[in-house]
Amino acid sequence: MSKFKKKKKGLPAISTASLPDIVFMLLFFFMVSTTMRETDLLIKKPFLPTASEVKKLEQKSLVSTIYVGKSKDSRISGDKIQVNDKIIDVKDVPSFIYSERALRKEEEVKYMTTSIKADKEASVGTILDIKEQLRDINALKVSFSTSRGNDLSGNYK
Repeated sequence: MSKFKKKKKGLPAISTASLPDIVFMLLFFFMVSTTMRETDLLIKKPFLPTASEVKKLEQKSLVSTIYVGKSKDSRISGDKIQVNDKIIDVKDVPSFIYSERALRKEEEVKYMTTSIKADKEASVGTILDIKEQLRDINALKVSFSTSRGNDLSGNYK
């Protein structure tokens, strides 16, 4: 018998010295790359209609969004129109577009698009009134937000 015991050689422990650096690097990455919601919805979140042929908007910085839907307050009936963080009336749509144009450079104004995010239960009359107001002020680039789908039968669930 020997007096000395042989030590078992195994794998050394993984060093965790650089772990805080990695965690802070990931935290910093997500803080920089994440965008916060620009608008708080005062209406119920629109349940968008589906469409089979959709196209993504190129320059989102040149898009002015108009939300149409039911109020979160169940006592208020009818469609509500929201722009930025306020509820407006149909007749206030031109002033919203003019204020959005004022924020842009002169050469960017002709590329501006108005996006209408309307709930699929919203009244067509409300949407037509908005389109008429946009036509009156020569804001003719209008897009309608939809969700991607394949149901072309018109039967919504």
